[in-house]
Parts: sequence; structure tokens; C-alpha cells
Amino acid sequence: MEIRYVNKNDDPLEISNIYESSWKYAYKGIIPKDYLNSIPTGQWANSINKLGLNTLVLTEHGRIIGTASFCKSRWEKYSDYGEVVSIYFLPDYIGKGYGSLLLKKCMEELKQRGFDKVLLWVLEDNHRARKFYEKFGFVYSEVFMDDNIGGKDVREVLYLLV
Repeated sequence: MEIRYVNKNDDPLEISNIYESSWKYAYKGIIPKDYLNSIPTGQWANSINKLGLNTLVLTEHGRIIGTASFCKSRWEKYSDYGEVVSIYFLPDYIGKGYGSLLLKKCMEELKQRGFDKVLLWVLEDNHRARKFYEKFGFVYSEVFMDDNIGGKDVREVLYLLV
């Protein structure tokens, strides 16, 4: 098992597939099934190397099974925070402790960049993810933003670690 930064030899479609597969698994019952089933192959391929975003991959036996992204907070009100933007895994690897490893690595990298406070957004109905982040000390801030994904109104909630 290795956690490393994404590099030019990594296939963006392979990493995008992790997002796509994870969305279909983790957001089942939260986001409309029709929308999840219609996510095109490569949906996130062009986002992998987005300027300002740091992307990690977790490999097992040379295969990328998970990915995480972090950056300086994208929210003006929280400009002195680091932000965990995403953590996603292939469904067979969810719930096996790998997420903890990726989150810890994101936190270490943010700390090295001078961020002692960290934020992240989670879909309100994603109870599994919320419990996961709470286990690491993240606290629901009672700040939220409404969104619409696949024709369904959803709420994203802000978690802070200070």
C-alpha cells in the first residue's frame, strides 16, 4: 500500500472511475439513481490536475484504489483554513480503513502548508461519511448550502476541525 501524489504516468480515466464508482455506491438513495447511472465515463478526468488542487492516490499492489484532494480553503470566510475537497474509493475498498489513511495524509500535508484548521463539505444525508469525519474530530458547524444534484434538492453541511 502506498499513498502518493498523482503523477503524469497516472491515467486520469482510472482516477475518474474511482469518483464515478464511489458516487454510485456511496450516494445510492441520496442522489437519484437515474442521475448516478448517467454519470459519463471520465466525468472527473479533467479535474484531477486542476490548478491549486493537490491530489493523492492510494495504491494497493500497484492498482489505484482511492483518491483524495485537498487545497487552501476555497471559501473566503474560511481563508485561513485548509480544505479536504474529496476522498473516494472503489466500492470494494470502502469501510476497510483506507479512508483513515488518506484523511490523515491530507491532514499532514495541510499542516505542512501551515493550515492548523481544516474544513470539508458533506452531503447532509451521507451519514456514513459524517460519522467517519466526526470520528476524526470534525464538528458540524451548522453552516450549510443547498444544491440540486440530478433534479433532487440536497444540502451540503460544513464540518470544521479547529
